[in-house]
Amino acid sequence: MKQNIHPDYHSINVVMTDGSSYTTHSTWGKEGDTMTLEIDPKSHPAWIGGAQKIADKGRVAQFNKRFGNFKLSK
Repeated sequence: MKQNIHPDYHSINVVMTDGSSYTTHSTWGKEGDTMTLEIDPKSHPAWIGGAQKIADKGRVAQFNKRFGNFKLSK
């Protein structure tokens, strides 16, 4: 195995948006640095189930307008 090719893996502090913090290991920064998160799993809608948005609202209405009266004959 080659020597000295891997990044330094050390302890850092992570501060969440609500002010809570924890210590973890990472290759980010230097030993003892503090990473302050702008988005975290406690506040971001992707993790907490926030309101979902439909990107193409007009497409459904256009489909219904075009094919709303379409009926299958027997």
